[in-house]
Amino acid sequence: MTIRRVAVAGAGIVGLSTAWFLQDRGVAVTVVDRAAVAPDATEASERASWGNAGWLAPALTLPLPEPSILKYGLRAMLTPSSPVYVPPTLDPKLIRFLADFARHCTTRHQMAALEVFAQVNRVALGAYDDLADGGVAEQTRDADPFLAAFTAETDRDHLLEEFDHVRATGGEVDYEVLDAETVHSLEPLLSDKVRAGVRIRGQRFIDPPRFVASLADAVRARGGEIITGFDVSEVRDPGNGMVDVISADGSDVSVDAVVLATGARLNALAHDFGVRTLVQAGRGYSFSVVPGELPKNPVYFPVQRVACTPLHDRFRIAGMMEFRRPDAPLDPRRVRAIVDTTRPLLRDVDWAGRSEEWVGSRPCTADGLPLIGGTRSPRVFVAGGHGMWGVALGPLTGRLLAGAMTGHTDPVLRHFDPLR
Repeated sequence: MTIRRVAVAGAGIVGLSTAWFLQDRGVAVTVVDRAAVAPDATEASERASWGNAGWLAPALTLPLPEPSILKYGLRAMLTPSSPVYVPPTLDPKLIRFLADFARHCTTRHQMAALEVFAQVNRVALGAYDDLADGGVAEQTRDADPFLAAFTAETDRDHLLEEFDHVRATGGEVDYEVLDAETVHSLEPLLSDKVRAGVRIRGQRFIDPPRFVASLADAVRARGGEIITGFDVSEVRDPGNGMVDVISADGSDVSVDAVVLATGARLNALAHDFGVRTLVQAGRGYSFSVVPGELPKNPVYFPVQRVACTPLHDRFRIAGMMEFRRPDAPLDPRRVRAIVDTTRPLLRDVDWAGRSEEWVGSRPCTADGLPLIGGTRSPRVFVAGGHGMWGVALGPLTGRLLAGAMTGHTDPVLRHFDPLR
């Protein structure tokens, strides 16, 4: 089957990266989405890419299900201020997802998933380099130092244990353990509560809204069409050599193939094509502050599960994993919880003057592995389920899927089979 024209449903970083790499292989693309490509914070809940911390950090791009999640305890996860929060629910799909997720929180599953992540993390940054070499104007930025900060030396043991697991499964981590004096010399914004740190080398970061907008510009500059206000309600493969992508208002696009990159809403469109793996919204929160002196590099607080990133003129604070339906409104308690846990760790920050408060739905799978590849229809493909790592792995996903759709399948894709 020759694919000459593809519709990509979803204009986040995964969908746009897939469109760009398809163009690189000579395929014409139309990207459709019900939301704008680069909305402001009040309109960005459709964009898991928009409020992301923007880390391109292979050392920390790890599968979400792992034993410490269960050790953290069910009681903690039912507490609204918890970094991992599960609201009380009778939703059978969410209950099924959580049961399957818990089943994967074992050392055996973790080590198997880490082996897969080691393979993709070695080449993920190279996909960003491909975009830069191909004309995407917004650049990645080197993160040196990339700091993980702790209030006690013993608190960093879990992170170092994770790094040992990464290395044991073939991954690469270059890091240095820091004392209090050194970590404060590298980042003066840290308060006196911070008494230990880890410096991680070889990582990068981006400003997600600016990067996604720049990627969309590059897709358009290469002749691609991006249609917003197109709310995909159905995908049909009538067996006539074309596939129809239909919007809620009745308009449609007929193409040779379609890529479903619709984030936490993936199941609604992919289910009819044999995709049974649940994609659950793991909602993340973020906001921006302007400290007295803006850091030049990211800061991570692993115990609090809070990520901080300089985005040109502001400092983004991101955290929380809240398992709830994608369209639930922003819960101010989540924002307050992040503020309360981070305030003691940073100095000279006007927390009351925060802006860009945001909640967005990360598309999570129970086994922690994305869904990338074909379905029961030879004309319908899937790219999603990246959890927290859609930005880190989005361009690589686009490169892998574009290759598979044009006859060059990478062996690593067998781990991401949407029909598993």
